[in-house]
Amino acid sequence: MNYRTEHDSMGDVSVPNHRYWGAQTQRSLENFPIGTEKMPVEIIRAFGYLKKAAAQANAVLCPARMTAERCSAISRACDEVITGKLDEHFPLAVWQTGSGTQSNMNTNEVIANRANVIAAGLASAEDIPAAEKLCHPNDHVNMSQSSNDTFPTAMHLAGVLTIRQKLLPALDRLVATLDRLEAENRDVIKCGRTHLQDATPIRFSQEILGWRGMLAVNRGQIEAAVDGLRSLAIGGTAVGTGINAPKDFDVTVAGILSGLTGEDFHADPNKFHALTAKDELVFAHGALKALAANLMKMANDIRWLASGPRLGLGEISIPENEPGSSIMPGKVNPTQCEALTMVAVQVISNDVAVGMAASQGNFQLNVFMPVLIHNFLQSVRLLTDAMESFNDRCLTGVKANREKMTENLRRSLMTVTALNPHIGYENAARVAKLAYTEDLTLKEACLRLGYLTAEEFDAVFNFEKMV
Repeated sequence: MNYRTEHDSMGDVSVPNHRYWGAQTQRSLENFPIGTEKMPVEIIRAFGYLKKAAAQANAVLCPARMTAERCSAISRACDEVITGKLDEHFPLAVWQTGSGTQSNMNTNEVIANRANVIAAGLASAEDIPAAEKLCHPNDHVNMSQSSNDTFPTAMHLAGVLTIRQKLLPALDRLVATLDRLEAENRDVIKCGRTHLQDATPIRFSQEILGWRGMLAVNRGQIEAAVDGLRSLAIGGTAVGTGINAPKDFDVTVAGILSGLTGEDFHADPNKFHALTAKDELVFAHGALKALAANLMKMANDIRWLASGPRLGLGEISIPENEPGSSIMPGKVNPTQCEALTMVAVQVISNDVAVGMAASQGNFQLNVFMPVLIHNFLQSVRLLTDAMESFNDRCLTGVKANREKMTENLRRSLMTVTALNPHIGYENAARVAKLAYTEDLTLKEACLRLGYLTAEEFDAVFNFEKMV
């Protein structure tokens, strides 16, 4: 491999010729060979938006330093970061400095070197030595900024964009499928269950309505939580005072970011809070955890209802996607339910890491930001992918086994509850116990005990009225 020499405030560093990064990125690569987890690509995209907005704001507020030529070159390089064209030039581990400084500098170096190559009309990273040094990573790409305000800003940007563009559409598709299933099953009455025991009747559509209602509430919770992430730390620079940033830099950047992303962002008026506290991310992840909990409940319900096919509940069928056993021929398992519930476990676990990381805001800066956003974005990504997979490969194919539901309903003893107003709770309990011990129908038991005539029983015992 061929190398070139890059320089930072600590001296010279050898960097692979075919990479756009510089000295500080290379130092981080060598100093943090920890794990396989890389800085989330969503953060890289967010940095692309942020650095473009910062350059354009500086061009307005400090035109002598951020010339039109520099701004144009930086903006073009940022566009390539945003579209993913430069992804291979962002190699850093999550397990780095807790402020994310090295990822901020990775972004600054890649954008500066790429901007210089673009401005010179050259083609690739191997042309860096031949390009004029029009843009400097610190003096121009990082102008009016600090890692301490850019990294938390990128975290909020990534949170809003991934939730709004990916997670919520996946959630909406899941809710739409439930809405369809609800409409298709309004006439189906089945046995309800509490404590995993038989309970009073319920329409299958009402059971589905419960699932749909949970997810609709989750959507509102997530939307409300996202609003807190629209407040940005940019402009606080090192410790919240805004040193080296021109007046109105924060407001200008937030306005440009809103235009670039199509989402509303604003400058946090309290930069001291914005740099050290990560409570908005904790709050937002709490909404993701609530969604995970409800998805686990729904997937487990579906798994139980589909259990069998002969010796379980067997009240619904779900798509058969792949063989379920390496030894038992013909076995098919509820694998999409299992995948979704495993994702829920991971998201609920991630919530602990997010909360613990947010608690480490010592003095003017939180220094657990990379691990916080790694877990946060993993939760968004996993929930999005799992909901799409579960919807497409399981939920859309759910079918009610109407015969089995009717059979179970007629065998249920808990429909005796409908007799309470007519014969009293204790007499109804005697009817249920007699029916159970002597394998009678409720009607037969009620008649034997002499509580109602056949005509009276038929008049009050109606499944439609019970639901």
